[in-house]
Amino acid sequence: MCSSGLRPLMAKPDVVAAVASAPGRAAIGIVRLSGPLLNSFMHALLARELPPRRAVLSDFLDHDGTVLDTGIAIFFPAPHSYTGEDVLELQGHGGPAVLQLVLKRCLELGARLAEPGEFSRRAFLNDKLDLAQAESVADLIDASSEAAARAATRSLKGEFSRQIDALVAELIDLRVLVEACIDFPEEDLEFLEAHGVQQRLRSLRERIGEIVNIGTSGKLLRDGIKVVLVGRPNVGKSSLLNRLAGEELAIVTDVPGTTRDTLRTELVLSGVPIHVVDTAGLREAQDLVEQLGIERTWNAARDADVLIVIVDVRQGMTDEDNDIVGRLPPAIPRIVVANKIDLMDLVPASVEATFDGQLWVSAKTGEGIDLLRIALLNAAGWVPQAEPVFLARTRHLEGLAKAQSHVVFAEGRLAQLELMAEELKLAQLALSELTGEFTTEALLGAIFSRFCIGK
Repeated sequence: MCSSGLRPLMAKPDVVAAVASAPGRAAIGIVRLSGPLLNSFMHALLARELPPRRAVLSDFLDHDGTVLDTGIAIFFPAPHSYTGEDVLELQGHGGPAVLQLVLKRCLELGARLAEPGEFSRRAFLNDKLDLAQAESVADLIDASSEAAARAATRSLKGEFSRQIDALVAELIDLRVLVEACIDFPEEDLEFLEAHGVQQRLRSLRERIGEIVNIGTSGKLLRDGIKVVLVGRPNVGKSSLLNRLAGEELAIVTDVPGTTRDTLRTELVLSGVPIHVVDTAGLREAQDLVEQLGIERTWNAARDADVLIVIVDVRQGMTDEDNDIVGRLPPAIPRIVVANKIDLMDLVPASVEATFDGQLWVSAKTGEGIDLLRIALLNAAGWVPQAEPVFLARTRHLEGLAKAQSHVVFAEGRLAQLELMAEELKLAQLALSELTGEFTTEALLGAIFSRFCIGK
């Protein structure tokens, strides 16, 4: 960790280049360069210098002057660029071959191939983005729903960072008051009481909890929910998958053991990506292929966020069903779904679903499916927020929880001011790591290595 509180310093930067558009064929493709003094690259690639921030139609030239492509060139001089360095963007035709020719020419001129996330890392190191904003760049690219994209945009625009900065500012104020009492013994506890320190600590703890709740919903938007369907053969797992997906993805027959392997589909509920996994029916199987499918079922169940246990409503919970439930990981929320109510003229349960409550549905007619969708979101911890949601990662939630725990300890140390001061300091450090004010090179490497090349 940087003891000075400053971000890690970057060694004298070199010029990096990469294809910044998505792989594959497209109408337009982009090659991006970033680094100091790109004038020589402009002369070699374009036979001219460009005015700042103006799109110019230009040929992209090879070493012998032959034209590699024709497109738009834009020069962003430092510090007014994405990375804070000189940036040159070459926007040409989106064929992989021509993009590689242009990139190869950039490398011949002395540029280095950019590492994953290197452009965003340079933006962070040059104070163009804080760490939370830089992470939101990758989250915006990877967003799998409209709600996730909007939440990532809010983070990119600094909404999450502003809330963290406000918490840090309050902690600094509280630390000043506590340190004043420590340094000047004549300032006793009445001084802290007069400044409402205890109430401010309580309010700070509650506000961190509110941000944790918003961040938890944001993490679900980012990561989605992995839902695994389990149950005996012929209880309707594949039919339920088809009903949830709205299309015939799985083969449905009356023959037990039709599903031999896991089948996956994606859907979106209230903006939350849902990754649904259909599995082989669980029973004692003699067939080797079916046995392998059943083993994959148990593996998938151990990796689920929510389990849907499907039973046949006509038979209720059989001994086999109870055995399946008993073998499921106890820490994973599960919903017991009694399927095939259409065969008994039953109606879906209207009571609010709970994690272990039993829902009545018909995968064939769709009755009760809306209740199941609500139960899925509830089981995963999705709570509609009064405030706009921002995307959050596990490290964000862990940092917030750590800060909250230090604030809780500080609340109980009013008579031990040195300990209170230390707890407030640790809370501030935990929050500052989220935006990168205090950070480590190892953390930066882990974060930016997951970015795509070109960002």
